[in-house]
Amino acid sequence: MAIILNIETSTNVCSALLADADRILMERVCYEPQNHARLLPVFLQEIITFARENGAMPQAVAVSAGPGSYTGLRIGVSSAKGVCYALNIPLIAIDTLEIIALQAIKEVDWEAIYCPMIDARRMEVYTALFDAKLNLISPTEAKIIDQGAFEDILRERKIIFCGDGADKCKGTIQDENAVFVDNIAPLSRNMMKLAEDKFDRGDFVDTAYFEPFYLKEFFGTKPKKLF
Repeated sequence: MAIILNIETSTNVCSALLADADRILMERVCYEPQNHARLLPVFLQEIITFARENGAMPQAVAVSAGPGSYTGLRIGVSSAKGVCYALNIPLIAIDTLEIIALQAIKEVDWEAIYCPMIDARRMEVYTALFDAKLNLISPTEAKIIDQGAFEDILRERKIIFCGDGADKCKGTIQDENAVFVDNIAPLSRNMMKLAEDKFDRGDFVDTAYFEPFYLKEFFGTKPKKLF
């Protein structure tokens, strides 16, 4: 068992949590979008202060590694690295889609295929497929959703669609084997088991060279000329 600081910033939700195995010691969450850069440093300062005062300093930092929002992932990973360097502790990377799938499996508890989706704008999502034991069936990809999406699998199996990308697919994927689960977001509390397992295996990433899994390159826009 280990005390781990978990950080999740891959979508509009910003969360951080200090956990001792399966016990939450302190948690901070904000559901308002575009507040990560402002709030995450405050969350981390409050958690580290609590940890010092209660003799519960983290032994590792786990961070949601993507895919997801480019800006959100940069903020989360850079903050996680800063804590690791400051406390001289290792860094654990957790797949964001796995975090969403695990929560859906807990809530639904069906022998089905689980399809976490992260909104990638328009009708595109970041997604992967997992079985009910969280084994990866189909690797992570950026997928454009149309009426034929997943039709081969839906003929044979139920698919549980979840995550913020699933909401916009309800009107497109219409099949009796398609089940949509609402209100499942990647949260730091859903990282606890995954982070603990990786800590026990010594599955750490190189703090200096680790980069988030963006899946797609980020293309910034040039500001318009005023004159």
